[in-house]
Amino acid sequence: MQKKNWYSLKNTQEVISPSLLVYPDRIQHNIELMISMIGDVNRLRPHVKTYKNANIINMQMARGIKKFKCATIAEAELLGNCNAPDILLAMQPIGPNAQRYIELTKQYPNSKFSTIVDNETMVSILGNLAEANNVKIHLWVDINNGMNRTGIAPDKKALELFTQLNNHPNLIAEGLHVYDGHLRNTDPKIREAECNTAFEEVELLKKSIEDQDIPSPKIIAGGSPTFPFHCKRKNVESSPGTTLLWDIGYGAQFPEMNFLPAAVLLTRILSKPTTGILCFDLGHKSIAPEMPFPRIEFLDLEHSNQISQSEEHLVVEYDDLTIPEVGDVHYAIPKHICPTVAKYDTLTVVKDGIIIDYWKVTARTHKSTI
Repeated sequence: MQKKNWYSLKNTQEVISPSLLVYPDRIQHNIELMISMIGDVNRLRPHVKTYKNANIINMQMARGIKKFKCATIAEAELLGNCNAPDILLAMQPIGPNAQRYIELTKQYPNSKFSTIVDNETMVSILGNLAEANNVKIHLWVDINNGMNRTGIAPDKKALELFTQLNNHPNLIAEGLHVYDGHLRNTDPKIREAECNTAFEEVELLKKSIEDQDIPSPKIIAGGSPTFPFHCKRKNVESSPGTTLLWDIGYGAQFPEMNFLPAAVLLTRILSKPTTGILCFDLGHKSIAPEMPFPRIEFLDLEHSNQISQSEEHLVVEYDDLTIPEVGDVHYAIPKHICPTVAKYDTLTVVKDGIIIDYWKVTARTHKSTI
């Protein structure tokens, strides 16, 4: 799989730049690796936010993966169109999204939908909507076990919130949703120890719920960095996302995970404005710009130093004056693939150096039809 120049196209003359290339063989490797790590596809709930594409969803479903996680109504609608059996919207449906969520569940009755809450106000809003629409809404209590982004601390208030869900006639308490994206130590032993420590409070909360004679809550836990550790918990679903396409950010931090980069940016030299400076057509509009430099790793350009970026331009210092000319093609892996994908309408599909298809990034917008 790691053969030299695996990323290169044999004919680039008609390929626009920048383009985002994807490699199905590598995606399939990553799917198989996820399954082998967890050992049970029924405990695997991959997040679709990275790729937002039906073809990659279908590749996973062909391998028996039935549960998925998403971040937007548009992503949930994409999953519904793919006939995914079990779909978790892992964002509280606030504002108009609450009614959109109801419409989503009506439009795709063959899929089981659920979403998350972390406060009594949202429980009340969703409970009233469920009653008004004569439906039942499946809910997970979103737990904050240290990331401090969303969720409720796994304490007495979380127990009360879960009990409230369990007692509501129009709401179904599914379980606990725990995202620990703050755990990113590059030493896997330290990261695992931190993951286990953070999870202890979740286990205590689960025990407290069971002590109330409430059915034992299911648990969904983790993202890509803690995926290997939650895989070991036999009664926990794990929800990696970046694992499908991978990137140089996670690849550099977590090389022991052995996932393969499966998405590559094709870019061209736009200008050589002065000695030792190259400008590529790879600006903010083409790659995720929130990371510090370097925001990409060139696969075929050693000793480069990324120094500035604007909407259409990436400026690079380069010490080889024999570098090829303006218009020449180069390849790079993004540091952060998830928001990079969202900048492209289509993924250019490559096998053995040949473009074989174009896959639509269907859910890159916030609204599809619902």
